[in-house]
Amino acid sequence: MLLILRIIFVVIYSFLMFTIGFIWCLFSPKNPQNLSICGGMFSILSSLFGIKIKLRKSKSVENYLGNAIYIANHQNNYDLVILSKIIPNNTVTIGKKNLFWIPFFGLFYWITGNIFIDRNKKMKAYSTIMKLVNQLKEKRISFWIFPEGTRNNGRGLLPFKSGAFQAAIMAKVPIIPVVFSNTNNINLNRLKNGLVIIEMLAPIEFKTYKYLSVRELSRLCHNLILKKFEILNAEIETRKEYNDI
Repeated sequence: MLLILRIIFVVIYSFLMFTIGFIWCLFSPKNPQNLSICGGMFSILSSLFGIKIKLRKSKSVENYLGNAIYIANHQNNYDLVILSKIIPNNTVTIGKKNLFWIPFFGLFYWITGNIFIDRNKKMKAYSTIMKLVNQLKEKRISFWIFPEGTRNNGRGLLPFKSGAFQAAIMAKVPIIPVVFSNTNNINLNRLKNGLVIIEMLAPIEFKTYKYLSVRELSRLCHNLILKKFEILNAEIETRKEYNDI
């Protein structure tokens, strides 16, 4: 019963949010600020799902205003609700081309400034990477990328694709890893779904990785995110509040 009620509310709320957000974005279509504004509206659903979220940021990124590439682990469909709470201003995401064809969401995703990538065609994927590089050099904008390229659905951290790291090297911008704890045990038929910790780590500056190859940089970031993911999960298991919510 709880699952049905939540689904009904999500459908109604999402329709209203997409409608209001779309009208808002019409006044400034594809503006990088649109995503963080609309994301704040969408993150309200985390409370409806019974998820308690704790945000953490490294001191070095707390007031960071420069361009960067944010990379995060990608677990399941709840990522959209959970990570909306921490998306920085002037940041847009990179998503698969087929997202555009999802009713309501696809058009909303496009008008909020996000960018589609066709990973099945190497030339188009490379063209998108070059587009990111040019924008990072010319505008005040950052990009949020899931380097796994797809949801891991509890299979652990999948290997990273190279696009995010190629773009970072070419644009000479910091890479900022974002890690959030396990969400694959969320059950919408359960009143409370426990704690999720999201942590934004310190930037990996270009001067730190400029001598690394794309593969070496990818491996460095993969190891960093995997280690933090394991630490966050272990912390949740031992926190008293984990058993109180």
